[in-house]
Amino acid sequence: MRDLALLVIIGWIFIHALRRPWIGILGWTWISIMNPHQLSWSLNTMPIAAAIGGATLLGLFITKDRRDYSQSREGLVLILFMVWMCITLPFSMLFEPSFELWKRVMKIDLMILVAMVLLHSKRHMMLLVWVLVFSIGFFGVKGGAFTLATGGSYRVWGPVNTYIEGNNEVALAIVMVIPLMRFLQMQMQAKWAKTTMTVCMVLMAMSALGSHSRGALLAVAAMGLVLWWRGRNKMVGAVVMVVVSMALLSVMPEEWWDRMNTIKTYDQDDSALGRLNAWGMAWNLAKDRIFGGGFMVWTGSIFAIYGPEADRVHAAHSIYFMVLGEQGFIGLSLFLTLFIMGWFTAGKLRIQGRAQPQTQWLSDLGGMLQVSLAGYAVGGAFLSLSYWDLPYNLIILAVVGKRWLDRKEWLREMEEPVIHWPEFLKKRFQKKKPVPMLP
Repeated sequence: MRDLALLVIIGWIFIHALRRPWIGILGWTWISIMNPHQLSWSLNTMPIAAAIGGATLLGLFITKDRRDYSQSREGLVLILFMVWMCITLPFSMLFEPSFELWKRVMKIDLMILVAMVLLHSKRHMMLLVWVLVFSIGFFGVKGGAFTLATGGSYRVWGPVNTYIEGNNEVALAIVMVIPLMRFLQMQMQAKWAKTTMTVCMVLMAMSALGSHSRGALLAVAAMGLVLWWRGRNKMVGAVVMVVVSMALLSVMPEEWWDRMNTIKTYDQDDSALGRLNAWGMAWNLAKDRIFGGGFMVWTGSIFAIYGPEADRVHAAHSIYFMVLGEQGFIGLSLFLTLFIMGWFTAGKLRIQGRAQPQTQWLSDLGGMLQVSLAGYAVGGAFLSLSYWDLPYNLIILAVVGKRWLDRKEWLREMEEPVIHWPEFLKKRFQKKKPVPMLP
């Protein structure tokens, strides 16, 4: 039954992506971020994302919907980053595994660029935020409830066969989505809706702690600091954060505290020493090769050449050193430039959105995007999620929001007729009176 329901939803997205490709973008994002087909019995091996992506690209050229091919500075930098990865590919030290990951990264980045072309309205942006929140919130809320039920004795893991399968990766994804949930809550009017979202955010934070990820703990701390700084009433915000933090931490067991305390004694922790060795390997490799080593360089043969300790093979577990080792200093510069630009664009939204009541929601969005990016910048320093979709979706929201604000799109949308759904549905399904037959 679950597989059938999922197949119907995917089929609906596929059909509508041809006529309205922005629906395809939302569907692609849902499939790529949440991977719902991995939760099914018979669809987990089917090329669902490829089908949705293909329909969206086809719809991009045949649709009559509005499209915007103008390029933002973030879009141009992303294109340069893609070009650079194409240049470095032939120089990969391990070409075959590098080529496989290169294909996946190119697909993701291409759809990010397509999203910047197709998404243009407030409705599109709000729906994208909801898709991101639902995709990660499904695992985060469930993981938070699991952590409370087990007293934090077991780790929270992500969905199998995905970018966020590991406990560290799913924790960072959860941390990045909490500010988006807060943004949605700020737009809500009903008290029950706000209360429900508060409960969900608390469970999400509980899930991040339940992952036993030290990087996630640092990301939560950074996110909380920026969120407090962005708040209007800092005294009340500080008290609320302290109370909530104490309540959440009181649930965690002794083994969780022992693991978190290893942050202070990293020089005695084998995992931390492995990461430091991997970072040293990436640095040495990038200094020796201008094009980097290509994707998938974290193997014993390459550590034997560039690793400070040749026998201590470890994944990068850092978005910065991962890009440095794989794409060299030029690739890392483009990667950092992209997200620094996204940060400042979100900051402009936060400041300029206050000018009009119709754009206040963009100010809220810009502030929360910065909180999410802060969590990614800190948590990503200890996790390998350099090429995953979610951070780039934050860039999409910042770019489309800035374009919407600069072109005063709220004036255009105010002129569009507003559909009052209760009256519309009543008229749509109202039984028509039978026409009297002539004698």
